[in-house]
Amino acid sequence: MKRIPIIAGNWKMYKNRDEALEFIYQVNDKLPESSNVETVICASAIYLRDLVKRQGDNLRIGAQNMHYLDEGAYTGEVSAEMLKNIGVSYVVLGHSERRAYYNETDETVNLKTKKAIAEGLVPIVCVGEELEVREKGTTNKVVGKQVELAYKDISKEDALNTVVAYEPVWAIGTGKTATKEQANETIIAVRKVLEKLYDLETADKIRILYGGSVKPDNIKDLLSMSDIDGALVGGASLVADSFLKLAEAADK
Repeated sequence: MKRIPIIAGNWKMYKNRDEALEFIYQVNDKLPESSNVETVICASAIYLRDLVKRQGDNLRIGAQNMHYLDEGAYTGEVSAEMLKNIGVSYVVLGHSERRAYYNETDETVNLKTKKAIAEGLVPIVCVGEELEVREKGTTNKVVGKQVELAYKDISKEDALNTVVAYEPVWAIGTGKTATKEQANETIIAVRKVLEKLYDLETADKIRILYGGSVKPDNIKDLLSMSDIDGALVGGASLVADSFLKLAEAADK
């Protein structure tokens, strides 16, 4: 079946407010129709409201993280309800940098995914392996376990409102990219795990993105593969022209 591709830009800790707004003004009127390509910018929490207020018809704004509790004494955290209240549509969960630097676990990713779904946000659930895992040939086992734990106790109906992003840790910000065959092979394995958890139809409907040094010059090759439904993009999403080229490539 045809799955609408998603190009999601993850800005990480880049851009001040002026730069962020300039970017939005540059891309708003040039992006493909949302019925053909879903384009998302995931920005720092401090700018989300400003960006939501200025997003065009074919652009949506996402957050880079959130807490799994509704409220409490958690200084510096942001809840799903807070994001929803200001009009955020997507949220990145379990990014490899969050796992590596802030002790994010498969269990907390699961809790956050459930909370995002409950608040009507679309979670972009990140999974991926370190280089040593790839070299040992255990990528599918490790990534498959991440998927199983992330989707623990999530119903089929709720799973359909999620997106998975496969991002090999060794290919993030390194200039290295998994070959299109490697990326597709692992994404097929992820889809098989989802099929095991739910059923073939559900697994086929859930969109799975590739993330890892995606650029305008390799996006077409990646999207030409059978199971790659879009991209979670880092550095290449920081420049308006580059982001537009990524979105255009997905507009088949």
